[in-house]
Amino acid sequence: MKHKDGKPISLPDKRSKVVSMAIMMVVLCGFSFYLGGIFCSDRNLAQTNDVVTNSVSSPKDPAVAPLQTKSTAFPECSASYQDYTPCTDPTKWKKYGVQRLKFMERHCPPVFERKECLVPPPDGYKSPIKWPKSRDECWYRNVPYDWINKQKSNQNWLRKEGDKFLFPGGGTMFPRGVGAYVDLMEDLIPEMKDGTIRTAIDTGCGVASWGGDLLDRGILTLSLAPRDNHEAQVQFALERGIPAILGIISTQRLPFPSSSFDMAHCSRCLIPWTEYGGIYLLEINRILRPGGFWVLSGPPVNYENRWRGWNTTVEDQKSDYEKLEELLTAMCFKLYNKKDDIAVWQKSADGNCYSKLANPDAYPPKCDDSFEPDSAWYTPLRPCVVVPSPKHKKSDLVSIPKWPERLHVAPERISDLHGGSASTFKHDDSKWKVRAKHYKKLLPALGTDKIRNVMDMNTVYGGFAAAVIDDPLWVMNVVSSYAANTLALVFDRGLIGAYHDWCEAFSTYPRTYDLLHLDGLFTAESHRCDMKYVLLEMDRIVRPSGYVLIRESTYFIDAIATVAKGMRWSCRKEDTEYGIDKEKILVCQKKLWYSSNQSSR
Repeated sequence: MKHKDGKPISLPDKRSKVVSMAIMMVVLCGFSFYLGGIFCSDRNLAQTNDVVTNSVSSPKDPAVAPLQTKSTAFPECSASYQDYTPCTDPTKWKKYGVQRLKFMERHCPPVFERKECLVPPPDGYKSPIKWPKSRDECWYRNVPYDWINKQKSNQNWLRKEGDKFLFPGGGTMFPRGVGAYVDLMEDLIPEMKDGTIRTAIDTGCGVASWGGDLLDRGILTLSLAPRDNHEAQVQFALERGIPAILGIISTQRLPFPSSSFDMAHCSRCLIPWTEYGGIYLLEINRILRPGGFWVLSGPPVNYENRWRGWNTTVEDQKSDYEKLEELLTAMCFKLYNKKDDIAVWQKSADGNCYSKLANPDAYPPKCDDSFEPDSAWYTPLRPCVVVPSPKHKKSDLVSIPKWPERLHVAPERISDLHGGSASTFKHDDSKWKVRAKHYKKLLPALGTDKIRNVMDMNTVYGGFAAAVIDDPLWVMNVVSSYAANTLALVFDRGLIGAYHDWCEAFSTYPRTYDLLHLDGLFTAESHRCDMKYVLLEMDRIVRPSGYVLIRESTYFIDAIATVAKGMRWSCRKEDTEYGIDKEKILVCQKKLWYSSNQSSR
């Protein structure tokens, strides 16, 4: 072969050809490796950025974009749901056992059975009568239940006149009126007059006339009754503006910490106190403060004069009374006073009596160290005596400051909390005074007779309730069953409340609160609870034309407002008292509407 100029061309040999190909392969591989490295580096960088974005999980982090949710208009529930109580639903009672009335306890529906509809008010519902007039009367159409009126008319619980129910203050054990009954009780317990006794629980409360009378005497009573064939005892109480909650002493503890109440009361509540190893009275012992009082009127008290009206024999009633005295003595109670139909026992604050319970033969026995006294959310009752903690020497009724001084004194039990101290308590107290003042600017109805029943849905020390203590309202302080146990401190301050898990429905009837307040509830609980169901539950329990104050991080506020619009609430977003961007306040009002759906349940 020749060039075009005629000179010969020398061809490379086979060996040089192989070398050239090898060099070319090395160059190509090197270049490919370089390109691959760039690609992998970019991909890893993208993955790293994704991880960083997803790892920002705190709603309070300003780098997180606000939560978004789709607008949804919730349908109306049928009219038959007007008194719907999801966790104590009578239509589901047949599923549960009748022994010890277990079917009346909380049995919440599974997620797939939860209602995503708005509970309607009764036909003809109108704004409740204002406090204090509401204590004596309410609109019939708001609580349209005739059964209790017909069955209890002879006991003067309530009386229907025209378009109202009237509450004369009668009861099974106080035919002369609740006022005369409490007057006699005060004669037997002078501590009711001087601020020593501040909190009380009324088991089997009827329509809560006893608790209503005590409010004027400076004693804050939480009335307790199950949802039973009386239909609406607790709803009547709340319609009147008297603190009340659905509940029963059956197989589970009541949702309160140990040593909560200064006084417990039972007026012919028909609880079999000495049966099942005295387990019901042992629960009263758990929630009653050392030095506190247990008051019983009705069987078997005054059996000598009353047995004929109880469809029994004098021998049986005498035996029941002796068993009761024996049980109370074994639990370190002493008979404090007794007259006519009322007997009063006082729980001992003396450790010497409780030390005797360490005897292996003691009955009922002392609870062992595995028994957590304050655990009270779905915690089974146990037939043993909760012994007061020896380290709490200033928490008994004699040592704790009297009302109202105790409201602003750091409780002794604050030292049980991680980080709890008198200084943190004082700071919280001061903070809520400022916040409550700001709330009243945003919601002028707060502090007037337009707002009576209030719930603080996730309190810590009860600071909001303390800040509005002089207003014509009362506050149900709720502490999450998953949060630190601050509810004991709420009671030590002379306030009332309950444990609750907001992934479930609260133990109350629809339309029972004028104002719901929450501070950071969704920030704290959104990892466990679906926000939609929490808001629907809030809609169920707030009254038509009632208010909701939602203090939350900006991450949640817009999404909450979107869901609220679908529930027919009108809301506006406001700054906090400090005007910070990471937190806002949503001020909402529930619309009054009437059912257009009359279909059966």
